[in-house]
Amino acid sequence: MRAAFATAFNDADPLSVLEVGDAPEPAPQDGWAVVEVRASALNHHDLWSLRGVGLREEQLPMILGCDAAGIGPDGSEVVVYPVVYTEKGDFTILSEHFQGTVAERVTVPAYNLVPKPAELTFAEAACLPTAWLTAYRMLTTRGRLEAGGAVLVQGAGGGVATAAVLLGQALGARVYATSRDAAKRERIEALGAKAFEPGARLPERVDVVVETVGEATFDHSMKSAKMGGRIVVSGATSGHLPQVNLRRVFALQLEILGTSMGTPEELADLMALLARTGIRPVIDSVVPFSEARKAFELLHSGDVFGKVVLDHTS
Repeated sequence: MRAAFATAFNDADPLSVLEVGDAPEPAPQDGWAVVEVRASALNHHDLWSLRGVGLREEQLPMILGCDAAGIGPDGSEVVVYPVVYTEKGDFTILSEHFQGTVAERVTVPAYNLVPKPAELTFAEAACLPTAWLTAYRMLTTRGRLEAGGAVLVQGAGGGVATAAVLLGQALGARVYATSRDAAKRERIEALGAKAFEPGARLPERVDVVVETVGEATFDHSMKSAKMGGRIVVSGATSGHLPQVNLRRVFALQLEILGTSMGTPEELADLMALLARTGIRPVIDSVVPFSEARKAFELLHSGDVFGKVVLDHTS
């Protein structure tokens, strides 16, 4: 079957070790199911894999990709939940210990198949299992954002942050977002949020801060949270060792919460929210699977806003 996979590691030039070609069919396993992939979406995790982060040489070749939607064994339309739990109680995501989704077929535990609402296309649904699920959990389960509340999204333009902008509004909140890039601030405002430069004073203190940037924005996140506010962290692209003003933490009774990914039930709830409200993932490009390398090149360029999706039917 056709697939895109890592053949080696190259930190300086990750695309040089990307191969698109024939790969072995998924091996059948008890309790696992094979999905005919109709669409997959790329994440920066795929580029890190090509750099060697989270993989060992003995695992190569490794098919890339965490996100996919397609047809399950019974012919139903499904979305692939990308987290696999091990016998030790740990978890991993597809393309780390198990082959990924940028392939004609992928095999996953049967419990990882979540029904796709008819209202969502395969391309839209493929955007959801990683970045959108993470953002949804940050706002709901961890952030406890209520309708009528306020949320600050740091570093809007990234996958999780852009999802949080749209989801915050769908949940009935006022959304503020920051970005260093003026063009991205314009695009964020076009999505309905109020955009600011990093560190800017907001019109109000917020209930929830979505923090994926880390060191460069964390002080601003602390200053922007209201009494009892929640700062929810799922990434640290600018550095993971910020200074934390503990007096502000206890004086304002702030909560600093970590999170990663979500559950199959949260993925189902997320899709139900999209079906009900009509909001959809921001898709930068849909690339034919026959031109998979072009999709990786787009992601690597950094000149994208929203998800890069592969159409496996072409």
